[in-house]
Amino acid sequence: MKAVPKVNTEGLYIEDELVDDAFSGVVPFYAEPEPVMFDPDQAEQVSTPDKDEEEAEQKIAGYLVGVPVPAGLFHPRFDLVAWEAYQDNVQEVPQESLPELWVEGLSKEVIEELTKPQPEEASELDILKQRLAESEAENKRLAEESNANQLALMELHMLVLSVVPPNEG
Repeated sequence: MKAVPKVNTEGLYIEDELVDDAFSGVVPFYAEPEPVMFDPDQAEQVSTPDKDEEEAEQKIAGYLVGVPVPAGLFHPRFDLVAWEAYQDNVQEVPQESLPELWVEGLSKEVIEELTKPQPEEASELDILKQRLAESEAENKRLAEESNANQLALMELHMLVLSVVPPNEG
């Protein structure tokens, strides 16, 4: 078994699909038909053979592609038109190599937006370091404030002692 790209009808990559090792080429896959619900109120209607054939006909939902996706594409798109042209040419004149069948499915603008540098999110360790630094700064500020309050209290005490003589008893 090997994985091959699965693309939608526009050739845009959807996902990988497991297939037999011998798989090659491009093969359509079909949408699951919607189940037909029987309506007893509509039992009198008789369907015509043409209607049954149309309902039985399945709609192509995409393709399994036996051509590997090259590295470096953001949203690969398989060029189905180029594949058909290649198949037509192979039948007329044998060719040794495949043309470039995978192209970028995103516009340059979208790719630039996706690849522009993003601001780095702080790690948990960085956040903890920041909190520790903020806590230490707050403790230092409180200690300085406490020392200033103690100094002011001592000065006030000295002032009171200089104005009011101690009681001698």
